Amino acid sequence: QAQLVESGGGAAQPGESLGLSCVASGIVFHIYDMFWYRQAPGEQRELVAQIRSSDRTTYADSVKDRFTISRDNAKNTVWLQMNNLRPEDTAVYYCKAAYASPASKEYVYWGQGTQVTVFS
Repeated sequence: QAQLVESGGGAAQPGESLGLSCVASGIVFHIYDMFWYRQAPGEQRELVAQIRSSDRTTYADSVKDRFTISRDNAKNTVWLQMNNLRPEDTAVYYCKAAYASPASKEYVYWGQGTQVTVFS
């Protein structure tokens, strides 16, 4: 059974750094595109960063040049390094794995989320 487990959330002051990790099990990790989303109270869930199976990365404009997504296929792990944190980065952060088979069947899995709080 597929499972994604996030860790590393916590509290920080503006300008500080935090790192999140997401360990996957039950999937063939290296074929999956991996994503970090976040959801602030009263807001919709938004895409923060993604790293494809090809290692190509993309970022939301709001985190570009501050956050870095990376993966290690040997460890079934994806990370999100968050630098220069701002109060508006406060949210629950979710890890997502997604794969579309050649037959166009989609496999999507979510983690349980980890809280990041940046004090203003």
